[in-house]
Amino acid sequence: MSEVRVGQGLDVHTFEKGRPLFLGGVQIPHDHGLKGHSDADALIHAIVDALLGALALGDIGKHFPDSDPQYKGKPSSFFLKAAHALVTQKGWKIANIDSTVFTEAPILRPHINSMQENLSTLLELKQDQVSIKATRPEKMGALGRKEGLLAQSIVLLVKP
Repeated sequence: MSEVRVGQGLDVHTFEKGRPLFLGGVQIPHDHGLKGHSDADALIHAIVDALLGALALGDIGKHFPDSDPQYKGKPSSFFLKAAHALVTQKGWKIANIDSTVFTEAPILRPHINSMQENLSTLLELKQDQVSIKATRPEKMGALGRKEGLLAQSIVLLVKP
């Protein structure tokens, strides 16, 4: 039997007017983007945290601190590729990724396939190895008031 490791990641960002909204590396039409030092792609950040967590290497902030100006405005795909490189260097492979985005708006269903395609390409996976779901907080709390969104991700790594 192969060795396996599980990692989980969670990221939350508030909305900010005047910024584009990126999720899964795809620009989503919306009147607000996510506030952050990079492009603030909460879905990719959650996946990066899950990958790093499975390797017991800390989190995205440890590797790419928002206090470092070199990461200002960076596309989150940069962080994802770096985390994936660490997975590969340590002899692991991604078996699958399962993610959920919690947001009242925008409605993400029309964009999920594009996000899956983009993430599977970036991570050299088959599209059916990347699951993305979206759910609404039903007007409860800050997310329900459309103040931001939250993304959660779980990854399974295998060592053949």
